[in-house]
Amino acid sequence: MNRRKFITLLGGAAAWPAAASAQQQGAKIARIGFLGSTFASNWASRVEAFRLGLRHLGYVEGENTVIEFRWAEENYDRLAELTTELIRLKVDVLVVNGTPGSLVAKRATTTVPIVMVHSGDAVAAGIVASLARPGGNLTGMTYFVPELMAKRMEMLKDVMPRISQVAILVKPDNPFFVTALRALEEPAKSLSIRLQRFEVRGPNDFEDAFAAMAKSSVDAVVILEDAVFVSNARAIAELATKYRLLSAGFNEFAQAGGLIGYGVNFLEMYRRAAVFVDKILRGVKPADIPVEQATKFAVVTNMKTAKALGLDVPTSLLLRSDEVIE
Repeated sequence: MNRRKFITLLGGAAAWPAAASAQQQGAKIARIGFLGSTFASNWASRVEAFRLGLRHLGYVEGENTVIEFRWAEENYDRLAELTTELIRLKVDVLVVNGTPGSLVAKRATTTVPIVMVHSGDAVAAGIVASLARPGGNLTGMTYFVPELMAKRMEMLKDVMPRISQVAILVKPDNPFFVTALRALEEPAKSLSIRLQRFEVRGPNDFEDAFAAMAKSSVDAVVILEDAVFVSNARAIAELATKYRLLSAGFNEFAQAGGLIGYGVNFLEMYRRAAVFVDKILRGVKPADIPVEQATKFAVVTNMKTAKALGLDVPTSLLLRSDEVIE
């Protein structure tokens, strides 16, 4: 038995006795499927935020709720297989995250309700028809990655106005990168920045990608919110510093050692996802639940990294920062 199957069985076994007891008493068990794109250990804080949201609404694992987890372990090709597994378990609602997982789930079923915890731009990616009227069997939350990326480039320009070559790490099996890069062309042009894309399929490609950036005279790198990049934020941040590149990405990226973070509060989105699940379990159709757009954003500045790169961070950026890491 391989490690993934063992962990899956072990995780599910903990809920069996209590769930079986509840079924014997005639209570309705809420069965939730959770599809993860990365490793369980890398997503632990977000899963816990989701669980806290559920508990706040009265859903207790092992008593009236069972969560079936499936993890693609950074292999997006496995998302379809894992989605099918969850559907076969007859889950009452399927919880997904990110553009790849959301698209796979949408293609896999038109009947099982789907809650999308987050997507870089659900409308542009073709996941929902509109925010107000998502249609079909999917709803949830979204935010607009191109706008976040443009803001990150502006902040890098504030730190070092002379930058003109900016690298974008691209994961080719995440279809949202095409949409995001196209939307970034105009903001980059207005900032006199030339974008260069460097493809990586996983952590084993990071070192070669950053070495290629150095050879291409890149000044900085901007990181999108792909699940693999989030899970490996520290490794990416360390490589950016190693190759003397300014860097900007999501908040966790700066907390892990990147220079600048600007983005949404993902833990809050996972807590909020429980509200969507609750509505569906109470009988509301996903098509009737508007997709919510993230409205709260935070700036994180890592002064430790700035000092390592010999940078003078402008006071204006520090004053805008919600968190400054010394």
